[in-house]
Amino acid sequence: MIEVKQNNGEKHGNFEAFIDGKNAGMMTYTWAGEDRFIIDHTEVQEAYNGMGVGKEMLLAAVNFARKEGKKIIPLCPFAKASFQKDEDLQDVLV
Repeated sequence: MIEVKQNNGEKHGNFEAFIDGKNAGMMTYTWAGEDRFIIDHTEVQEAYNGMGVGKEMLLAAVNFARKEGKKIIPLCPFAKASFQKDEDLQDVLV
């Protein structure tokens, strides 16, 4: 099972993914004002490629945005492609 934890700072934050307590990946973001954030990088540890780690971190970001009334600007190629593929996630886009 993939566990995702959010670390949110004043200017930057990230979503960290863990599998069996081991770091599996990280998605970083930068705040762009009070109501939107930019997903700028997604990285999955090589041992966990193909296991849906990136998707779980993206879903955590989308759930956070929905819950807090925020919008997402996906600059990271992975996030951008994921949003283009899944219309159900596009409600949080700027």
